[in-house]
Amino acid sequence: MFYKDERLALFIDGSNLYSAARALGFDIDYKLLRQEFMRRGKLVRAFYYTALLDSEEYSPIRPLIDWLHYNGYTMVTKPAREYVDSLGRRKVKGNMDIELAVDAMELAPRLDHIVLFSGDGDFKPLVESLQRQGVRVSVVSTIRSPPPMIADELRRQADNFIELDELREVIGRPPREPREPREPREGEHHGVEVALLHPAEARIDVPPHRLDDQIGSQPAEANRAAQARGADPRAPREL
Repeated sequence: MFYKDERLALFIDGSNLYSAARALGFDIDYKLLRQEFMRRGKLVRAFYYTALLDSEEYSPIRPLIDWLHYNGYTMVTKPAREYVDSLGRRKVKGNMDIELAVDAMELAPRLDHIVLFSGDGDFKPLVESLQRQGVRVSVVSTIRSPPPMIADELRRQADNFIELDELREVIGRPPREPREPREPREGEHHGVEVALLHPAEARIDVPPHRLDDQIGSQPAEANRAAQARGADPRAPREL
């Protein structure tokens, strides 16, 4: 339940929300997400939390982070830590729970409603504390993925549980359709453009057997006449 006059803030656990949406088979349009909750109340802040690998020259999430930063989201990031477990496997650790909890507690006196985009059960004590301060807490995650992405204790504690799958039509990006082959334009043939030359540069290719008929017809007649007279047709003629 949302009220038009309540002060609202979004707290998005980036990796958790991404995993939930991926499990449901769709991508989130963050512009539509922000617009949807602006419609539901007075949106004060929209926080997005994620960890980044400093060791990588290019991170695939960097374009998303830059876009969010320029389009109304407050970005909270920190370097992720890499380590090798006991089996020799490379692991990445980048937990943002503390940062999210601290920001939510600091902003709680100025809010009426917090929307937490995460299914992590570690946030249950945070939800309890926010509720004791008079802030209502809605949690967005999913129970429709195998397995469910939300911890049962967090779902029970929240004032309102919002099924992410039910937001698919509102905040989901439309699936990309395969490109259809376009009709060739004028001057194209099967995808290869035909260059239109200046008249002075135009050239007509004539087959070899046509060259004998057109260009070589007169020399051929002269050769036959020379052979009839008994002369060598290859000898130079006198002028």
